[in-house]
Amino acid sequence: MTITDRAAASGEQGVAPAGFRLPAATRLGRVRLQVADLARSLAWYGDVLGLRVVHRADGQATLAAHGDDRPLVELHERAGAAPAPHRGRLGLYHFAILLPDRAALGRFVAHLAEIGERAGASDHLVSEALYLNDPDGLGIEVYADRPRGSWVWQNGQLAMDTRPLNLESLVRAADGQRWTGMPAGTVIGHVHLHIGTIDEAAAFYHAALGFDKVVWSYPGALFLSAGGYHHHLGLNTWAGAGARPAGENDARLLSWEIIVPASDDADAAAASLRSAGYTTDRMDGGWRSADPWGTELHLLADA
Repeated sequence: MTITDRAAASGEQGVAPAGFRLPAATRLGRVRLQVADLARSLAWYGDVLGLRVVHRADGQATLAAHGDDRPLVELHERAGAAPAPHRGRLGLYHFAILLPDRAALGRFVAHLAEIGERAGASDHLVSEALYLNDPDGLGIEVYADRPRGSWVWQNGQLAMDTRPLNLESLVRAADGQRWTGMPAGTVIGHVHLHIGTIDEAAAFYHAALGFDKVVWSYPGALFLSAGGYHHHLGLNTWAGAGARPAGENDARLLSWEIIVPASDDADAAAASLRSAGYTTDRMDGGWRSADPWGTELHLLADA
């Protein structure tokens, strides 16, 4: 029986892991990035993305939206770090900033046009998205979700696609309002990683960590989530055979956070990883682990 057959037979949306399953209320926390020049990055993340500094000290800075102190991005300087190559390294493909509504994304589109910042654009059916690269070549998506009621599930799998984005419609949604920075309610919606093989990644993130599979028909890719979301985590092999993990002297993703409702949930997720043969280490508020290619994740209880 195939994945599609099992999902259809169960009547569920997506495919749940056989063992531990992350709670439906799971969400993502901050991403930590290593950059070559903190001042250069802060200028870009402020002027282009519209994030603000809420803390800065000792070669690092924490960024948040306006009117919202929830940390979204933490930048750590390693002077001279090598930029990400065009094809990418194993590790970060992009992290994705989720805006609270379509009007905000429309204001962001107009802002990018006004300052002359280039961006890719795609309609994924479940969401509308823009794609940028920071000064170190690290990938960033800025997107808004369509209402969940409009998402289509087919034989257990969520229908997603990559289609041209109607930018004019998005700008109209802004109703003439100007961009004034990332608005309150902005969150990290998902993280998308370059990985070595789909099977190894599924063993770690699905079978052991407990994400559901929601999309598996993209060539060389797998999308996972908790609670029926379109994806909290994307995985792909698009960096190609022979791609190496990002190293300590590269611009890269240092870690990303998975926030579960309670400490018992974090403990259970860590125990599931250990029972599958992966290493976990206790940290303040939860647990630390790393996937087979060294990408570090933090399992934390919601404060």
